[in-house]
Amino acid sequence: MPIRSFRGNISDYDVNVNGSGIDQISLHTNTGSMGYRIVKFQIMSTEPASTSTEQIVKIYKIPQTTVTADVDFSDNTLLAVGYFENSSGMSGPTASSNIIFDNEVFNQDIFITHIDANGSASCNYYIELEQVKLALDQNTVATLKDIRNIEQNG
Repeated sequence: MPIRSFRGNISDYDVNVNGSGIDQISLHTNTGSMGYRIVKFQIMSTEPASTSTEQIVKIYKIPQTTVTADVDFSDNTLLAVGYFENSSGMSGPTASSNIIFDNEVFNQDIFITHIDANGSASCNYYIELEQVKLALDQNTVATLKDIRNIEQNG
């Protein structure tokens, strides 16, 4: 199936600025017959060679109102997590990243959150989603799961 890619730059979460640190990727359709699965997820600081950062980027299936640095794999609304660490010390910059994502198929919008636990740098993200044509029963199950997740967390 076709691959759709998305890239962007997301600001650091700021409790004083409504909506900061949160992006939305619109994927929903009227029928819900198209599903998506994450096949690639990458993140990088906007200043990878000059700023010390600890950036956490998470992808959720439901809207988020706050952003935290906590990662909880038991959260069934969490689709992916990316962690980028960069230290610009005396011996030069060193960077590492960890990316973990679920192979779950979803058919609604996704929500990306970002927080820099060691500063206030922005972060770049790149996501590739595989499009999956859903049968009526798969469509119904995916939509009902999303509705239940919104009600439980809303």
